Amino acid sequence: MSAVAPETFLDAMSSLASGVAAVTAADRSGAPCGLLVSSLCSYSAAPPSVMLAVDQRARSYASLLAAQEFAVHLLHSGQGEIASVFAGRSEHKFAGQDWSWDGPVPRLEGALVYLRCVRAKVVEHGDHAILVGNVAGCDVGPGEPLVYFRRALDWRLTAP
Repeated sequence: MSAVAPETFLDAMSSLASGVAAVTAADRSGAPCGLLVSSLCSYSAAPPSVMLAVDQRARSYASLLAAQEFAVHLLHSGQGEIASVFAGRSEHKFAGQDWSWDGPVPRLEGALVYLRCVRAKVVEHGDHAILVGNVAGCDVGPGEPLVYFRRALDWRLTAP
């Protein structure tokens, strides 16, 4: 069986709709850091945990994998601008954001879902690492999810 070209694989996977999450942590100096992920899912109900994939090229990669605690913010349909900021490579992603510290974890205000997580496992594979976090806190807000589909962050789901 021959390998699939990365471009072909990326084109194929762009047809998989997914929610997007801003993932935040404190870096080694104690400053907030974060990135956007679209490869995220629930992992286990006992204990409640999530699994996400983090690109090794991300500026926050090392800090996020080293952090004992991190937060996952599932974004709502009105948070496309936050998604764009956290998808970018800026060092100042928190400038202009409404956020506060939740213990050692930076918390963005207004997310559809906020999950405070404790790192449980890291598995490096290819150009990403899989991070599993046990959910230590959860808040669910109103709204509809922001969805990533066909390489665009402007897709929205609405309830019937």
